Amino acid sequence: MLLHIPDLLTPEDLARARTVLENAPWADGKVTAGHQSALAKRNLQLPQSSDAARALGALVTAALDRNLLFLSAALPAKIFPPLISRYEPGHDFGNHVDNAIRRRPDGAGPLRTDVSATLFLSDPDSYDGGELSIEDTYGLHQVKLNAGDLILYPSSSLHRVEPVTRGERLAAVFWVQSLVRDDARRTLLFDMDQSIQRTAETLGQTDAGVIGLTGCYHNLLRMWAEA
Repeated sequence: MLLHIPDLLTPEDLARARTVLENAPWADGKVTAGHQSALAKRNLQLPQSSDAARALGALVTAALDRNLLFLSAALPAKIFPPLISRYEPGHDFGNHVDNAIRRRPDGAGPLRTDVSATLFLSDPDSYDGGELSIEDTYGLHQVKLNAGDLILYPSSSLHRVEPVTRGERLAAVFWVQSLVRDDARRTLLFDMDQSIQRTAETLGQTDAGVIGLTGCYHNLLRMWAEA
């Protein structure tokens, strides 16, 4: 599933993020890349131990916790703390597939990457290039969203960040271990949940059909979830 979630961050969130980033300490982005990815990765990144990275990670996590569309689509069990990246002219990130397992920096143990996410922090007209290119069975998708918007995509997909030729591209990247690891099942549950919500708006939450469909949703989730 490839899903655009608009306005994950409020204008106030974005203003706070930009204030934090004004004097942020940047380091080589290869530090958190796997062996193969490091060969293709050319960008800057906030050290995960920095106060700036922690502050922005807390801001993004709070936004995720209150976003019902994200919760429905990702069904998160664990979330890797967001990595804050910066691409300047000449920077890019070549074709790669995200590592299947990442070890969380807080020592909380490994996380299986089921869902990848990129949260755009720069206005799209402030830089040229820098599109997130994702390849799947339906072809190539190039993504360049408004600041504060989020894109979710399967971690198993081949993807890259196109070269930046002007300005700077700021983004937060993170991974989700989902309660449902299979992308097709997650997609089915998401579509079902959205349909139930739309039907409930018309017929009401107490309608027998809505109650029945909600029961089917939760029974499928119970069958597939890995708690």
